[in-house]
Amino acid sequence: MQRKYTKVKYNYIVIEGNIGAGKTSLVKMIAEKFNAKTIFEQFADNPFLPKFYKNSERFSFPLELSFLAERYHQLKKDLSDRDLFKTFTISDYYFMKSLIFAKSTLADDEYKLFKNLFFIIYESLPKPDLYVYLHLPVEKLIENIKLRGRNYEQNIEANYLTNIQNGYFNYFNQQKYMKFLIIDKSNIDFVNSKTDFESIVDVIFNKDYSVGINRILI
Repeated sequence: MQRKYTKVKYNYIVIEGNIGAGKTSLVKMIAEKFNAKTIFEQFADNPFLPKFYKNSERFSFPLELSFLAERYHQLKKDLSDRDLFKTFTISDYYFMKSLIFAKSTLADDEYKLFKNLFFIIYESLPKPDLYVYLHLPVEKLIENIKLRGRNYEQNIEANYLTNIQNGYFNYFNQQKYMKFLIIDKSNIDFVNSKTDFESIVDVIFNKDYSVGINRILI
């Protein structure tokens, strides 16, 4: 039996996750189902990204600065321009991602400078009504990364993904005023299974969550 969905109660949702978690795919599918406005991270044209994966020590700071600027300008514009013909806005990243990745990639002195710059502009951006994090074990992330075949990603190491994952969880534990929904998707395939997709939609839209960390195993 097909589930009946309640009226969408969010104006702005974020779907996040580590590299290879499937966040962009889920955003596209939810947006199509609910006629939602989408915000996708623009990373393919970043000239520092391939260089970073080849020489992270040299290119980490310009990479993180370029992402910081790009994410801020995109979110500032797209979240300000409301589309009256869309039900809500859904994004495949949140601005805090810049700080999480910078913590993992930058030297201490660089990170301190980056953090100061980050918080100068962070408060001017809207916060999501619900922040959904797709969790996958690192070995599964590596499998997904290899399957999608982006050349510049093929040398990503497990240790790097682990550091990013820990950065997300540290961030969740530090926030007291946001709703986080962590979905363990180790045993589901929402791209190829309609049932799995409907299960994820159900837990996102038909449940009520408290401020703080809410964990779901589907």
